[in-house]
Amino acid sequence: MATFLDSTYSLVAQDNAADQPTQQELKTQLEKGTDETKVETLKRILSVMLNGDPMPGLLMHIIRFVMPSKSKQLKKLLYLYYEICPKHEPNGKLRQEWILVCNSIRLDLQHPNEYIRGNTLRFLNKIRDAELMEPLLQPARQCLEHRHAYVRKNAVFAIASIYIHMETLIPDAPDLIFKFLEDEQDPTCKRNAFAALLSISHDKALAYISKSFDGIPNHEELLQLAELEFIRKDAVINQQNKARYLRLIFDLLEANTSTVVYEAASSLTSLTNNPVAVKAAASKFIELAIKEADNNVKLIILDKVSQLRRQNEGILDDLTMEILRVLSSPDLDVRRKALELALEMVSSKNVEDVVLLLKKELSKTVDEQYEKNLEYRSLLIHSIHQCAIKFSQVAASVVGSLMDFIADSTVNNTSAVDVISFVKEVVEKFPELRSSILERLISTLDEVRAGKVYRGALWIVGEYSLDEADIRESWKRIRASLGEIPILASEQRLLDQAEGGEEPGDGVNGHSKPAAPSGSRKVLADGTYATETALTSQDKAKLEAVKAAQKPPLRQLILDGDYYLATVLSTSLVKLVMRHSEVSSDKERTNALRAEAMLIMISIIRVGQSQFVKTPIDEDSVDRVMACLRALADFAQNKELGTVFLDDTRKAFRVMVMAEEKKRAAKEALIKAKSAVQVDDVVSIRQLTKKSTVDGADDVTIDVEKATGGDSATENLSSKLSKVVQLTGFSDPVYAEAYVNVQQFDIILDVLLVNQTTDTLQNLSVEFATLGDLKVVERPTTQNLAVHDFSNVQATIKVSSTDTGVIFGNIVYDGHHSTENNVVILNDIHVDIMDYIQPAQCTETQFRTMWTEFEWENKVNINSKAKTLRAFLDLLMKATNMACLTPESSMQGDCKFLSANLYARSVFGEDALANLSIEKEADDGPVTGFVRIRSRSQGLALALGSLKGLKAATA
Repeated sequence: MATFLDSTYSLVAQDNAADQPTQQELKTQLEKGTDETKVETLKRILSVMLNGDPMPGLLMHIIRFVMPSKSKQLKKLLYLYYEICPKHEPNGKLRQEWILVCNSIRLDLQHPNEYIRGNTLRFLNKIRDAELMEPLLQPARQCLEHRHAYVRKNAVFAIASIYIHMETLIPDAPDLIFKFLEDEQDPTCKRNAFAALLSISHDKALAYISKSFDGIPNHEELLQLAELEFIRKDAVINQQNKARYLRLIFDLLEANTSTVVYEAASSLTSLTNNPVAVKAAASKFIELAIKEADNNVKLIILDKVSQLRRQNEGILDDLTMEILRVLSSPDLDVRRKALELALEMVSSKNVEDVVLLLKKELSKTVDEQYEKNLEYRSLLIHSIHQCAIKFSQVAASVVGSLMDFIADSTVNNTSAVDVISFVKEVVEKFPELRSSILERLISTLDEVRAGKVYRGALWIVGEYSLDEADIRESWKRIRASLGEIPILASEQRLLDQAEGGEEPGDGVNGHSKPAAPSGSRKVLADGTYATETALTSQDKAKLEAVKAAQKPPLRQLILDGDYYLATVLSTSLVKLVMRHSEVSSDKERTNALRAEAMLIMISIIRVGQSQFVKTPIDEDSVDRVMACLRALADFAQNKELGTVFLDDTRKAFRVMVMAEEKKRAAKEALIKAKSAVQVDDVVSIRQLTKKSTVDGADDVTIDVEKATGGDSATENLSSKLSKVVQLTGFSDPVYAEAYVNVQQFDIILDVLLVNQTTDTLQNLSVEFATLGDLKVVERPTTQNLAVHDFSNVQATIKVSSTDTGVIFGNIVYDGHHSTENNVVILNDIHVDIMDYIQPAQCTETQFRTMWTEFEWENKVNINSKAKTLRAFLDLLMKATNMACLTPESSMQGDCKFLSANLYARSVFGEDALANLSIEKEADDGPVTGFVRIRSRSQGLALALGSLKGLKAATA
């Protein structure tokens, strides 16, 4: 074990282990070479020694030809050599040559150059042999009094290291460092001295803290950070000192440096859960988040505040407005984090102030141009929506402001869609606001330009126009937005007027003379030729001019091919006519409305089959419009039609709103349950557990363990074996297998190589290459492999996305002749994207928006033997690591058909969407259908569709 530790202080990579010089060559280069040659030679010696060959015969040559050199670079390498050089004979006695080395080190400790002294003192930290250290002890102590701070700060750590490993050599080290700490003036030296004192004597460190307690707020930044670390540890050991420490930490919260303030606030929350202290720490965190320019720092601090809020429910609610000051940051991720945190902290006491500030920010997105302005606006609208639904008292004040964005005519009108969804929910939940919202909505119908928004507006108008005046006003606005009807006849008249507006030509008897058709050849889609005449071109130009003419918004959307909007319009007209017949006794007016509605519907179908639309009307839309037409004709005789149109649709929407409320409540309950502490929870006893903490006092230590992977659960043997990939066959000259270890953004391949021949394989190297967004960042070293010997090499591969990735390669080694090369081809390693895909949640609006935007789709056919549709859905979610967005209430009951939306995100921020549509023909029949997977990149869609688990589920 000691030998192993001797060679693990430093690590120097060896480029080619097979190209190793002999000791005689190295000795010759050390004897006759210049300083530059000796530097290169010593580097090669260090590489060979660190890779397993101790080279004990070189020590005397290095003492004779390297030690006397005055080259600073050579001296640094010389101390690296001292570090790893074997120091004892096989019988355990110190080698005689080290007496000369010891004398040289002693001279360096007394060298006039302070940097040589400092470097030598750093070397003393790595000596573990008392026989070597004893003659060096006195000059090391004298370095504590050196005039240069660089020497003193390294001398302190050297003294502490000697005391830790060889206490008998310097038993007075704690007193020595304590005295040094009192007399020292340099801030770096004081910090190093206190850190050293803390590592060797907790009592002496406590004595120093007690002596200089009142002056700690005036200490330098580095020393204050070390003192805060000591306070966190001592508060657990000496509980009686906690009150003093808390007062001190409150003073340090007012320090001038951000680092000290952050550490003080963290220490304060780890030592106490007192509401006053928690609120003071959170205030400082928020202040730092506002002042600091680095966006990563802002996100870390906001995470810290969010953690505090979960641990101290309700205490930080008064700081909601302070959190919203972070919205001044230009980064969208920081704003999103701040808004999420503020929405968790909003309460009935501060909701009005929060909404007022959010409305001001919303108005700024119109007046000013932010980075990612549309996304920020959508984020603000969603936040206001959440506040209004949670607290009904602010719904009336925000709905008017938000409705100003219904007429948003930008290309990405997600904000307008969010607003109309919010209005639908408010109209249902707050009946007292219906009349004012409806009046405002009807007045803005002429300004709406987006089909999705118009659909939502028409649905609201059809559902909530309850009295005769509202119905007539709604009808008037819809007719104005639709323009002249019948649509086809009016469009044809415009075309005729365009044709009649031509100037007459010079013909016989004053009649226009038809122009001779002069045209050009044109290649059709099937490869044949056609003649395009000037007359045809003129007719097309006139038709295009008619299409491009300015038209009312609703008419323009229908002519552009939005037939889903046409069906919603038909349904809304049916509802308005039926409700008018119920609330009004004016039968003539009802019949007139019914006739006009029927004319509009027929007109939509006729124009959809004409040349004036961009795309012909589809059969589904025709069927839906015709069903509305028949409903208008028969509703007087069939009362059930009125129930279906006027009552059932409202009930369905009400059920959907209630389901959303239950979903929100369940999510909040789940979050509370995670942070709740049960009365029968196990009490952690610090002395009996390794990683538990008392009062969170070792949070910093735990964070370090997490960052270095120390808290990860130890993998058992079976899980490791499942990650072993065989790279070559058992009959190949070299057998190879790799243990694939995935560490978030890196893949580490630990490759075992076995020489199965009776020859030594020289210059053996493993070469890896990649396909996809993978990059080999660390290649295995070249080496010689003895007969039937084995070796382990490592390769590191960086992953930058979840696109399909393949790692392939080969093993190359020299043959019997120098010109021969033998190659063993390795099996491919396919990157398992399941390590990078995580279930996630998003709203239905976000899902639909992404589904429309994403252009890559992978459609996978399904033919499974699963017993039920739900069983197959669960199997699919497990195979793809995706979360189901479709609410549980929508999938209840026994049905032969199931449709669901699924969503996941990768660790690289990539979105993956899936839509499942399956059916079961009989009780014992197979599950058939398909799953459509969409993503922004082709690789992710293909990779999800080709997963082994998915294939097993769909087969």
